[in-house]
Amino acid sequence: MRQKVEFTSGDHRLSGLLEIPESDIKFYALFAHCFTCGKDVAAASRISRALMEKGIAVLRFDFTGLGNSDSDFSNTNFSSNIQDLVAAADFLRDEYAAPKLLIGHSLGGAAVLGVAQKVPESMALVTIGSPSDAAHVAHNFSAHLDDIEAHGEAEVSLAGRRFKIQKQFLDDINSYGNQHISKLKKALLVMHSPVDSIVNITEAEKIYQAALHPKSFVSLNDADHLLSDKKDSEYAADVIAAWASRYVPSEETTYQSKVTKGHVLVEEKDHKFAQHVSTSSHYWIADEPVKVGGKNSGPDPYDHVLAGLGACTAMTLRMYAERKKLPVEHIKVELTHTRNYKEDCDNCEEQNGIEAIVRNISFQGDLDEQQAARFLEIADKCPVHKTLHSQVAVISKLVV
Repeated sequence: MRQKVEFTSGDHRLSGLLEIPESDIKFYALFAHCFTCGKDVAAASRISRALMEKGIAVLRFDFTGLGNSDSDFSNTNFSSNIQDLVAAADFLRDEYAAPKLLIGHSLGGAAVLGVAQKVPESMALVTIGSPSDAAHVAHNFSAHLDDIEAHGEAEVSLAGRRFKIQKQFLDDINSYGNQHISKLKKALLVMHSPVDSIVNITEAEKIYQAALHPKSFVSLNDADHLLSDKKDSEYAADVIAAWASRYVPSEETTYQSKVTKGHVLVEEKDHKFAQHVSTSSHYWIADEPVKVGGKNSGPDPYDHVLAGLGACTAMTLRMYAERKKLPVEHIKVELTHTRNYKEDCDNCEEQNGIEAIVRNISFQGDLDEQQAARFLEIADKCPVHKTLHSQVAVISKLVV
């Protein structure tokens, strides 16, 4: 699921896209795009979507002055990119969960290396076709350096588009080195193509040599700098997801709580809708859909009710089939909840329907008409079904 988001960096409004998995979220990642690109560049969008499909939520956004974000690119620099990344991490921390994985493409990779210490929750970093320091980007407009030094600015062509580069930009990138790489204390994955014509693979070597372990290098073989071939982006995402699983624990495995057998413990996860749900032997997350303000990181409360009834129904039917030696190969129970059910309801026109759970039971097996009818009757013998139909007292106690 893709969600448009906005947040502020200094006085500027930044535009982003959050790729949210439909299933449980393992953890959140932050993606920094390449120099003068944007959040919708092919590499950023394809890698983010591929990671989302693997259970990783990814925020990508336009840096200040680019895409749909505010301000003028000519007034930005590498320092403002760092500030934007910090703002993006703050946004995730405040609204969802702090990013544990930072990914940067090209100059975005240098920015990720530079911002890592400012995002203490980050545990792993990935650079893709990245220079070892910000000053490397100046080679993109090397023919205009004298004009920029002499006149304070110059208009240059980058990837077929015109940009104004000011002297403050040069001064800023030259103020950054790569000494911080040896102080990361985080897992690092360096990905680079040996045929990259924009950022030479020797830059990857510099990053790798400067970093301390744990560190890894993966060649992107014949990929171009922008990973314009879809298969290269998908390969990068596959590698990132597999590599990160070794260094970044999933959200669902980081929460542990001792629960007495026969009890269920529910505790807030994000102080919004997401909840930790624990039993003596299992753990999962409950949440609400994005459309009502949740993050869709787990089933909603009514999903749990339906799941409990459905699971109990299928188990009860399986026990009955085994006991009676019925030739039932497979059982399926599909449930829906409605607050306005009118079929077979007395006086429903006056009452605008009733609240109901509709349970559709199907099976594969050779049962005659009488056996099938009895099979349906047995569904009502399910313990959860009986509980829902009985007068259950919910006793609430405030525990101090």
